[in-house]
Amino acid sequence: MPTPMPDDWQRALVVAAHPDDIEYGLAAAVAVWTAAGKVVHYLLATRGEAGMAGVPPSEAGPLREDEERRSAAVVGVSEVEFLDHRDGTLVAGPELRRDLAAAIRRHRPELVVTGYFGATWTPPGVSPSYVNSADHRALGQSVIDAVADAANEWIFPDLTEPPWTGVQYIAVSELSDPPHEVDVSDTVELAVASLAEHKRYLELLSDDPVDMQARQVVDMSTSTEDGRRRVGFRLYWG
Repeated sequence: MPTPMPDDWQRALVVAAHPDDIEYGLAAAVAVWTAAGKVVHYLLATRGEAGMAGVPPSEAGPLREDEERRSAAVVGVSEVEFLDHRDGTLVAGPELRRDLAAAIRRHRPELVVTGYFGATWTPPGVSPSYVNSADHRALGQSVIDAVADAANEWIFPDLTEPPWTGVQYIAVSELSDPPHEVDVSDTVELAVASLAEHKRYLELLSDDPVDMQARQVVDMSTSTEDGRRRVGFRLYWG
């Protein structure tokens, strides 16, 4: 049985590659934290401008940014920052780490949260597998590295923000066998409403009603075999 997530922190920064990534499960945990008085900010590496078939990036980017801000507000998040990297071309390396480290210094979190960034979405041993997004894979590793970069005054000396050594934990979303979890029984409806704010995006994915799609996703990402509702994490020291 997973153990509860640590609670000895006050400020969190949730980092994702694209608008809607956080809403595919993590938002339920965010709603728990903000209800408890925690301060949570969002950081998006891209604007998701390459994610809408038939919609030019110049139109999709602002649309998806607006949907993300409204989605964040549903679960109590008022500050959403976009780094404006190009959607689909994130690379794990110094450029991305530098921008992430600068953001960590600006937001000064004690908890940094990011999504699952394993190679596939499919459990080990299953073949064929569903490949995880290249952006997700690049971002996750860079987030972990950027926490150390944010604390080191010499790695990116051109950054104007002072080093931040206050990150206690890095939490990475874990899908199949999480060591830690947040009980989200009371925030499932908020999570559904948060994802449903990505209306234009979801309308392009399926003919099913947006609310139905959102509920299916949240149910899939939070339900357990024993009937509980949880969001699972693997923790690393900051």
